[in-house]
Amino acid sequence: MRLALVAEVEEEVEAAAVWYDEQRPGLGDELLAEVHRAFDLLRRSPDTWPVWPRAPKRIPPVRRLVVSRFPYAVAFQVFPDRVVVLAVAHMKRKPFYWARRAR
Repeated sequence: MRLALVAEVEEEVEAAAVWYDEQRPGLGDELLAEVHRAFDLLRRSPDTWPVWPRAPKRIPPVRRLVVSRFPYAVAFQVFPDRVVVLAVAHMKRKPFYWARRAR
């Protein structure tokens, strides 16, 4: 399945990686590796992941995949021809800030 990222996703992932690298050199690269693993899982089986609890109701619904080792989750929607990643969101900050990105 094709994966499409909304424009803000790359910026938020890069900002998070920079922050983690400032905490410990190399940790940002580890975050990026985990996010890329999550993206690979989405490509292979997007319908496996649950609908994000209390997310704004959308058709198609917003689903969530929690990133391993880091407090981030991938918010995404599944369409017949693609998976659209709305955010790689820190799970303790600004809940649903990304909701306006949903289609």
